[in-house]
Amino acid sequence: MGGGPGGLTAGLYAARARLDTLLIDKGAAGGQVLRTDWIDNYPGFPDGISGFELADKMIAQARRFGLQPTLGEVVSMELRGETKKLYLADNKHLKAKTVIIATGASPNKLNVPGEAELTGKGVSYCATCDGPFYRDMDVAVVGGGNTAVQEAVYLTKFVKTVTIIHRRDELRAAPIIQEAAFQNKQVSFICESEVVGIEGTTEVTGVRIKHANGEEEFKPFQGVFVLVGVSPNNWMLPKELALDNGFITTDGMMRSNISGVMAVGDIRADSIRQVISAAGDGAVAEKTAEQYLEHLQQNMRIVMERKKCSSK
Repeated sequence: MGGGPGGLTAGLYAARARLDTLLIDKGAAGGQVLRTDWIDNYPGFPDGISGFELADKMIAQARRFGLQPTLGEVVSMELRGETKKLYLADNKHLKAKTVIIATGASPNKLNVPGEAELTGKGVSYCATCDGPFYRDMDVAVVGGGNTAVQEAVYLTKFVKTVTIIHRRDELRAAPIIQEAAFQNKQVSFICESEVVGIEGTTEVTGVRIKHANGEEEFKPFQGVFVLVGVSPNNWMLPKELALDNGFITTDGMMRSNISGVMAVGDIRADSIRQVISAAGDGAVAEKTAEQYLEHLQQNMRIVMERKKCSSK
């Protein structure tokens, strides 16, 4: 369930193993990768590849083994027992022996003018993904938590300067993470201020900032990294599924607390939220699903043999 890199990889492996497999997603298969302008850190593409093209290649490869991504929105599910049930928005429902959840997460947005229009044109939600595109540029990081401050320090490997813009009077990041930022001469801070607009036409030219005293000013930047957290796409999950801050907890084999139910990619609590890690999760989850199905079949054979013996 979910057609991003994790779901596609799991589906590819399952189809290749000749399992009866359905990949269902409420939108076009590919997930957030489709909205990523350029991916420079996926193995096998030394010159990089657009997010759309990478997703298209993944889909084509999965289809070569017979997987057919299906449009459908899951609104609720029953996951206990050997037969899982997924209920769709069109009042239909699906039954399965095992389910791999790959519903992902969505980056929190500022919802300010210019943000949507300039996403992928200077506005980014992932420093690890896009940092190398901003070599020797001046960029802003919006946020003050662990991720924002860590990513700001990471960006100094590439950019000229990083300015952290935070709406409170002090950062929320752990002290040791703050220290790394304070000690880095490339990092500066604008606190008690919030971004109220991102400006530019074909690319970002800067941001409008509103300070605590009500005054506004324009600050020039070539990139803006919005790092104010992510929200899991979990509203359709049943209450019995164990979560950590809304994300599904799994073991190293991608198993959730419910037998036969795995989770992969950004919806998983320990995910690093990269295309490569989601694909790896998908491969592991599918192998775990295979083992689970084999275990069910073995138990069924044992039950049938016992019935034969009892009937003699």
